[in-house]
Amino acid sequence: MRYLIAILCIALNVVVYGQTTEHDSADTMQSRVNTLTSIPGKSLEYIEKKYSRLSSTIQKQNEKVLQRMQEKEDKIRKKLAVTDSLKAAALFGKSEERYRSLKDKLQQKLKLREYIPGLDTVATGLQFFSQSQMPVDVDALKLDELSNSISDLQSRLQQANEIQTFVRLREKELKEQLMNTGLARELLSVNKEVFYYQQRLKEYKELLNDRKKLEKRLVTEVRRIPAFEKFMEKHSYLTALFPQPDNYGTVEALQGLQTRSSVQQMLQQSMGTTALNPEQYIQQQMQTAQTALNDLKDKINKLGGSEGNSDMTMPDFKPNNQKTKSFLERIEYGFNLQSSRTTNLLPATSDMAVTAGYKFSDKASAGLGVSYKIGWGSGLNSIKLTSQGVGLRSYVDVKAKGNLWITGGFEYNYMQEFKKLQELYNVSTWGKSALAGATKKIKIGKKRETKIQLLYDFLATRQIPQTQPLKFRIGYTF
Repeated sequence: MRYLIAILCIALNVVVYGQTTEHDSADTMQSRVNTLTSIPGKSLEYIEKKYSRLSSTIQKQNEKVLQRMQEKEDKIRKKLAVTDSLKAAALFGKSEERYRSLKDKLQQKLKLREYIPGLDTVATGLQFFSQSQMPVDVDALKLDELSNSISDLQSRLQQANEIQTFVRLREKELKEQLMNTGLARELLSVNKEVFYYQQRLKEYKELLNDRKKLEKRLVTEVRRIPAFEKFMEKHSYLTALFPQPDNYGTVEALQGLQTRSSVQQMLQQSMGTTALNPEQYIQQQMQTAQTALNDLKDKINKLGGSEGNSDMTMPDFKPNNQKTKSFLERIEYGFNLQSSRTTNLLPATSDMAVTAGYKFSDKASAGLGVSYKIGWGSGLNSIKLTSQGVGLRSYVDVKAKGNLWITGGFEYNYMQEFKKLQELYNVSTWGKSALAGATKKIKIGKKRETKIQLLYDFLATRQIPQTQPLKFRIGYTF
């Protein structure tokens, strides 16, 4: 799979880089070079910090997964030794030596043996500036810092690849040897550790290809230089993996290849005169293969396949996509609106609330919020904006099925007109609400979703003034 993707990348590079105007005059090329007067210092600083943080994060994860794997193996060894000491000795006798050997290898500076497009472009760009004699104003110190960060990151990524291969093979070995030994729970724990480490590593690599504004600016500026395009063709990591022949693009390079007519004749002879036209037959087969390839790609993506490694640990459990995210990444923010009609005691009001919640898993979240009740008056002839109250909220969402969720919560509401914050300090005037109902979440883009809620307040009759028990809210989270 990865070789097919790499070949497609080469084809794209040939198309893009092949557009370089080799026949341009020296004056024209120099004029285009002079349009780039400097490389933005903010871009260099931003990328350097991003790579440094990512390198540090990967190092911590590498150390953590090895430590946890050793602890899990030691736990399994002790349990197995009670029932089968000989098997425990055979399976775990050299375990410490294996981990020690791997850790010794990770102490060395490793060369990255994987093509990551975003990282390759920046790394080749730095190499270009260090070797060229261009009249471009570049902060040499920041370039050196960025170069060191890239070197460290490449080494950390390769270390992670080595660890990923090691723990994957170790998990497979333990599973094969201990499948029927009553240690299913411990094996599942190992499977989770390996799978989630694999997922984290995949997310780290995706960050390198997800260019932000400053990174895009730097890459765009560098790609404007014709000399860089030629340099990229010769010195990028992708070119090193798949070098082009010296006579590429010449008539000599085509010698020995079959012509289109000869291929058509051969296919016609093999299929017979009653078969489909050879071109139609090939097109039909290509469409079938493309459909199968897309289905396989979707399955791999769902299972957490990462670039550069087609060997994956299959989860023996339902993965929790929130598991690999940091605390801040699991925070969800929201806004919702609820309106009430005019009553004998209250004007028409709207409750506007903001919330912040924590995603425990893909199927459960909980959070807190605050609301503000604004009054609109008692009718079209008497519109008047007033502060009709505030509220404190809590909520719990549990996924039921599809995009339908069960929602519950408890709220404190101050439902009186106030002009000063001191009026809110009297706790006895706050009413209570116990809510339960259903929420429908509709995905909008990658990060937003609309929430439509229908809730019932079991304490509505105890409110003073009494409120409507059925509440309809609409909002969104991001």
